[in-house]
Amino acid sequence: MAYSLSIVIPVRNDATALKCTLDHLDALPLGGAIEVIVAACDDVERTRTAVANRAILIWPDESTRAALMNAGATIARGDTLLFLHADSLLPLNAWALIGAALRSPDVVGGAFEHRFIERDWRLSIISAINRVRYRLTRNYYGDQGIFVRTEVFHQLGGFRPLSLMEDLDFSQRLKRIGPTRLIGIPLQTSGRRFLSRGPWRTLLQCGLLVTLWTFGGNTERFAERWREWASRNVRL
Repeated sequence: MAYSLSIVIPVRNDATALKCTLDHLDALPLGGAIEVIVAACDDVERTRTAVANRAILIWPDESTRAALMNAGATIARGDTLLFLHADSLLPLNAWALIGAALRSPDVVGGAFEHRFIERDWRLSIISAINRVRYRLTRNYYGDQGIFVRTEVFHQLGGFRPLSLMEDLDFSQRLKRIGPTRLIGIPLQTSGRRFLSRGPWRTLLQCGLLVTLWTFGGNTERFAERWREWASRNVRL
C-alpha cells in the first residue's frame, strides 16, 4: 500500500551531528513521497548551513524536545511520522521496513532496534541491556526512531509537554491503543554522550531516571541539570 512519510528531526545546538544525519539521508534510496522537517533551537547560522535547503526548517518558540517534535508534526503532510534524533542514522532500506511494519492496518506504530555507531565494548554491553528491556516491555526511546501513523499521533495529542521522558511516555501511551512493531534491522545512533560522560555513570543515571518515572516520581526537576550535562563536551 502506498504511503507517505514525514521525518521530523528535533535539534538543539547540534549542527555538526545534524549535517551528518542529513548527508546520510541524502544517500539512502528513500523513494516515494518523503519530506524531512528539522525543528531547531539555537545555533541559527550553523543549523541553516547544515540544512542547506535539504529539509523544511522551522524555529518553534519552545525548546524542549517534545515541543520541537510536536511543532514538526503539526506541519507534516505524511501519513506516517518518523521522529529521528539529529545524531541517528537510518538503515539502508528504512522506507521499505516501515512500510512492511505498517502493512497491517491494526499496527499503530513502532521503532527500530538500537545500535551505537561507535565500536566500543562498553557501548555494546549497554546496547545489549537496552535490547532486552525494549523487547520485553515494548517501551521505545527516541534514539530508536519512533514511527507512528499521523492520525494516531494526533489522536494521542502528540508528545506531552515534558522536559524528560517524553519518548518513553509517548511509546507507553501508543502501545495502549494498538499493537506496535519492532523492526529487527537496527538504527544506529551516536554513543558520544555516553563516551564523553562515562558509559557506566551515564547508564546508572538513565536507569535512576527511568526508575523514578516508573514509580511516579517527578523527573521534571532534573531536566535542567540533565540538559546542561548533555550539552557539555559533546562532539561527534
